[in-house]
Amino acid sequence: MTWIKVIDVAEAKDALREAYDEVASTRGEVGNILKAHSLHPKVLTAHLHLYRALMFGRSELSRAERETIAVAVSVVNKCHY
Repeated sequence: MTWIKVIDVAEAKDALREAYDEVASTRGEVGNILKAHSLHPKVLTAHLHLYRALMFGRSELSRAERETIAVAVSVVNKCHY
């Protein structure tokens, strides 16, 4: 969980509700990494689009290689992936 104020999905309104709905339509649920941007819905949406491009866009790396890199970075950062 984050150490900053976040707005939960049940409390989201307006632009944040739209951003959460976009996340939920593709990911099923809104992860804490995205909730950390809840005070700035445009940043949340930008983060989501960046994530999609990095993990699912055209690349020389396979999906498994991308996930391996993400896990390795999380371990170094002592962050649950």
